Amino acid sequence: MLQIPTWKRIVIWSLCALAILFAIPNAFYGRVENHNDAQEAVAAQGTAPTPEQQAAIDGWPNWMPSSLMNLGLDLRGGAHLLAEVRLSDVYADRVDALWPEMRDALRDARAEVGGIRRVASDPGTLRIQISNPDGMAQAVQIAQGLAQPIQTLTGTGQSDLDVQGQGDTLTIQLSEAERTATDQRTMQQSLEIIRRRVDEVGTREPTIQRQGDDRILIEVPGIGSADELKSLIGTTAQLTFNSVVNRTTDPNAPVEAGQELLASENEPGVFYIVQATPVVSGEQLVDAQPAFDQNNAPAVNFRFNGAGGRIFGDYTAQNIGRPFAIVLDDKVISAPVINSAIPGGSGIITGSFTVEDSTELAVLLRAGALPAGMDFLEERTIGPELGQDSIDAGRMASIIGMVAVVVFMVACYGWFGMIANIALTINVIAIFAVLSLLGATLTLPGIAGIVLTMGTAVDANVLIFERVREELRAGRNPVRALDEGFHKALSAIIDANITTLLTAVIMFAVGSGPVRGFAVTLGIGIITSMFTSVYVARSLIAAWYAWRRPKTITV
Repeated sequence: MLQIPTWKRIVIWSLCALAILFAIPNAFYGRVENHNDAQEAVAAQGTAPTPEQQAAIDGWPNWMPSSLMNLGLDLRGGAHLLAEVRLSDVYADRVDALWPEMRDALRDARAEVGGIRRVASDPGTLRIQISNPDGMAQAVQIAQGLAQPIQTLTGTGQSDLDVQGQGDTLTIQLSEAERTATDQRTMQQSLEIIRRRVDEVGTREPTIQRQGDDRILIEVPGIGSADELKSLIGTTAQLTFNSVVNRTTDPNAPVEAGQELLASENEPGVFYIVQATPVVSGEQLVDAQPAFDQNNAPAVNFRFNGAGGRIFGDYTAQNIGRPFAIVLDDKVISAPVINSAIPGGSGIITGSFTVEDSTELAVLLRAGALPAGMDFLEERTIGPELGQDSIDAGRMASIIGMVAVVVFMVACYGWFGMIANIALTINVIAIFAVLSLLGATLTLPGIAGIVLTMGTAVDANVLIFERVREELRAGRNPVRALDEGFHKALSAIIDANITTLLTAVIMFAVGSGPVRGFAVTLGIGIITSMFTSVYVARSLIAAWYAWRRPKTITV
């Protein structure tokens, strides 16, 4: 086993060199972070960098890796919010928006249903009283005619309205299937809006995720306070529909007065010259849903209110064959071509969409103000000083743990203990390298996982060295003892690490927040420790033995 083929040695030491190379940026965290942020800003604005941005870009060599571990909220400081979305507000708004259309439809059937008036009802329920109860069947039929099919896999073939008529009162509310679909859309839309709002601040790796049926967890490192984060979330996204003058790849293309040059969201390097004054704004957009066109291709249905529908209908009638830009926060998210006039305020956007594309576009079209109010159940502000204190405490714990392990291994195994310590150092470097490559977030529990890995990583070397001792006591020569020690201990090492790795996988799968951060570093540490404790340590021992050629060894 000590006769390691040259190609294996090259692979082992190449991996060690790569680990060191990819871990180095974390030793210059601030400089590399500024470098990355400047590059992202220049790419987003599509223009030459400013002197400050160029200085930040030059602060780190472009040929060096620039991937960093992301520091979690407890290490970087920031704000934590747990918000509950008031989904019932959406039901009420949908039903309230239905009243004008329902009123006009019933007025056209005045001869059958008589006079109509809206009566008081619970939020989310529309109750209409008609003066001629004999026309209730006609009223129910009219209401059902305004219903739309549900565009979801689970609700296909069902209607979005539940219509009932009893006596002289017509009751309309969202069907159960539509409520479920509405909940999904509302939560998806809320997540998208919050993510876009937070991304504008330029924070690194915010955590924005759904929890349960109606809650959203928001953690933003680097932001000043929870109140600042709440104010940011409440900002309304700016959605407009603008006339397209031209399409270009020149970021410095000249524009005339009353025009704007806007970058495309989904087409890198593409810019649109649009009229600055929008045709209609997002405030006049009532709804947008993923759908399918007449050729069964993914598309997006949209609907304006009355005023917006009239304006948009007139505009499309006069601009058939020309594109119009859908602009969200000064970026063109889509530029479909007008194939025909779109009267009535409803239309369909077609193109080379996948189902995912049409769903995302529908969410972006709805991404104006938040679709429903939110109640903040938890809010915490973690100052950068506290985050730095956590980093310092984690660093001290790591140093103490490392020193304790180093002293123990040297005291117990002498020179072989030093070799195990070198492998342990490479293991810690490899953990940082993998975390950087994955863009993983390091939290305080993650540091605890690294400290724990330091202790468990030398378990494999302890097993190997104890087995070598047994072989030496049995009278084996040094080469044979080392060979048998590595060979016979390998199965026990694999078994022990697999059981620990399974525990880490289970913690990551069922846990959340700090538990997952601990599981990530522990799992990565287990995998890297198997490599360093067995292969790196063996290569070091083989190199030492080939150099010194000892007649006897002491472990």
